[in-house]
Amino acid sequence: MNKTGRRPIDRKARLQIPRVPVPKQSPEERIFNFHEVYEGYDEETVVIEATRCLQCPEPQACMTACPVHNGIPEALWLTSQGQFFAAYDVFRLTTTLSEICGRVCPQEKLCQGSCVVGAVNAPVYIGKIEAFLADYVRKHGGPDLKPSRKTNHRVAIIGSGPAGLHAAEWLALRGHQIDVYEALPKPGGLLRYGIPGFKLEKDTVDAIIERIEGLGTRFICNTRINTPGHPSIDDLMEEYDAVLIAIGAEIPSSLRTEGEDLPGVWKSLEFLIATNLPPKDLPPGTHIPEVKGKKVVVVGGGDTGSDCVRSAIRARAAKVTLSYRRSEAEMPGRKEDRGFAREEGVQYEFLTQPIRFIADEHGHVAQIEIRRMQLGEPDASGRRRPLPIPGSEFIIDADLVVLALGFWPDEKFIKQTPDLETKKWGEILVDPETAMTSRKGLWAAGDAVNGPDLVVTAMWGAQQAAKSIDAYLEALDQPATQPVDASETVSAVA
Repeated sequence: MNKTGRRPIDRKARLQIPRVPVPKQSPEERIFNFHEVYEGYDEETVVIEATRCLQCPEPQACMTACPVHNGIPEALWLTSQGQFFAAYDVFRLTTTLSEICGRVCPQEKLCQGSCVVGAVNAPVYIGKIEAFLADYVRKHGGPDLKPSRKTNHRVAIIGSGPAGLHAAEWLALRGHQIDVYEALPKPGGLLRYGIPGFKLEKDTVDAIIERIEGLGTRFICNTRINTPGHPSIDDLMEEYDAVLIAIGAEIPSSLRTEGEDLPGVWKSLEFLIATNLPPKDLPPGTHIPEVKGKKVVVVGGGDTGSDCVRSAIRARAAKVTLSYRRSEAEMPGRKEDRGFAREEGVQYEFLTQPIRFIADEHGHVAQIEIRRMQLGEPDASGRRRPLPIPGSEFIIDADLVVLALGFWPDEKFIKQTPDLETKKWGEILVDPETAMTSRKGLWAAGDAVNGPDLVVTAMWGAQQAAKSIDAYLEALDQPATQPVDASETVSAVA
C-alpha cells in the first residue's frame, strides 16, 4: 500500500488498455432528431475507461489544464472503484455544472488534451466520465444539497447562463436568498437557448434549474434589466445586498456588407433559438425560418457556426454549406463537431469571404457573391491573416443565410448602468481578485467580462464573484470598524 492507502498501480499495463468507445447515434439516425449524439457510458464501461488513468504524481497535467482545476485523478480513481457518488463529489468541490462541462467543454484542448496517456494511446475520455457521473447521481436521487447556514442577505443575479447558474447555486448553498433575473421565457440562458439539443438536451438544463430552485432560489423570467418597464441596476442595488451581472455576450457581430439586412439573412442566435426550441419556450414574436428544402449557407468557423449547420440539417435543408475565410487549420471551433457535420452532409468552403448578398425580385436573399482568400502573415490572434485574391469572385445560390460571426457584450445595458467602467471592446472591467466592478456592491462574471469564451471560463469568474460576494456579506454582519472591502475579505472563503 502507498501513503494514500491504495495498492500500487501498474502504469505500463494501464497504458495498454484501449479507449472504451462511447456509444453514439449513427449519422443516418441523428439527422432526424435533436437528441444528443453520444449516448454515454454505462456502469461497466465507465469503470474500464477510468482505469486507464495513470494517477500521475503531482502536478497532474489534466488538473493544471482545467480552468477550475477539477480533482480529475481523484475522481477517476473513485470511478474506477465504482464509487460514483464519491467521484461526483470530488468534481463538485470545484464545479456545480459537471453535466454541462462534461458535454460542451473542449476537453481536447484542456484536461483531455493534456492527459499523459495521450502520448502513447488515446487520452482518457475525461469529459465523458464527468458527464456519466453527473447523470448517474441525478438518476439515483442525488445530489442531496442543503445550505450550510441561513442568512438574511439577498442577492440578485442578472442572467441565468453558466455564470449565473454557477454563482446562484454556490451562494444559495451558503444560505443567501438568491433571485435570478432572466430576459427570456425560461431560465438557462446560453445553455437552453444557444446550445442545440444534439450537444446538450434541455432536460439536463431543466434538472439543474430544479436543483437550484430546491435551494430556495427564485428565477424571474421575461425580465430584461435596464429596459423600460423593467427594473434597472440601481433598482436592484437598492433592493438587494449584492448584485451580480452575468448577462453573457449576445450582441452579434456584423460583416458590414451589402444586403446583410435582407429578409432571409439570419443572425446565429436567432436562428438557433427558432430551430431548437418548442414554441412554448420561444420569446414572444419569434419568427420561424423556412428551412426545409432550402439551400442554407452559414458564415463563420466557430462552434456557433457548427451548431447552425447541424441545426439546418435537422430542419431538413436541401443543402447546407459553411463558408470560412481561413483554412480548416485555423478554425476555432471543435474538430469533433466538424467531423459530425461532415458525416451529416454539411459541405465546407474554406478560404472564402461573402462580399455581397443579392436579393431576388421579391427582395429576399437569393444569392451570395463570394471572394476567394489566401493566407498571409499571422495577425494579433496568432492565426494567418486572410487576404483577398483579386478577380476571384463567384456567385452561389442561397435561400437562407446564417451569420455566425461571434458576439459582443450588450453596450445598451452597460450604458444604462451609471459609473460602470468597461474595457476597450465594451467588456465590463472587474477587479481580477474579487470580480467586483467599479461600483461597490456590484459584481460581474462570464462573457460580459471576458467576451465570448468557454462555459468553464465563465464558471471560474462566477466562482470568484460568488466567493467575494459571500465574504462581502459576511463582513456586513460584523461590527463596522472600517469600510467593507471585498478584496480584503475574499480569502476567508477562498
